[in-house]
Amino acid sequence: MEVRAIYKYAKISPFKAREVTREIQGLPVSAALDIVAYSPKKAAALVNKTLKSAVANAENNANLKVDALVVKEAIVGEGPTIKRMMARARGSGSRILKRSSHIRIVLTDEIKIETRETRKAEQKAAKKKAAEGKAEGELAQAKGEKPKKHAPKKAKK
Repeated sequence: MEVRAIYKYAKISPFKAREVTREIQGLPVSAALDIVAYSPKKAAALVNKTLKSAVANAENNANLKVDALVVKEAIVGEGPTIKRMMARARGSGSRILKRSSHIRIVLTDEIKIETRETRKAEQKAAKKKAAEGKAEGELAQAKGEKPKKHAPKKAKK
């Protein structure tokens, strides 16, 4: 099940906020909270607030366990831009663009959390399977048989 939280009209440029959201995408919630908690950027505080809101929504509204949640999407969209003028030389003026953004975080419990231990176990199993296949081919050679081949190639005209 997917749960989301949206922080609208955040007073930060979307470009700056996207740096933080790219880091947490695809991570378990506990790891994502750690990353944003120790990041020195202003955007990290805003993303942290949104992430905690999404976790609270998952717990209270959808009755999901926090341990199983993964950040499926962390998207920063562009909000309205406030335009201001700043006095410049010779009576001219230049524009100042005060950008805002909308931060959207989607959590899900459908994605399997991949830890270092599970990844190593999968790699070990794959190596073992490859070694068994290799041993099978060597056994066939020792008996004088040809090893099993893939499907024959079609002849060219």
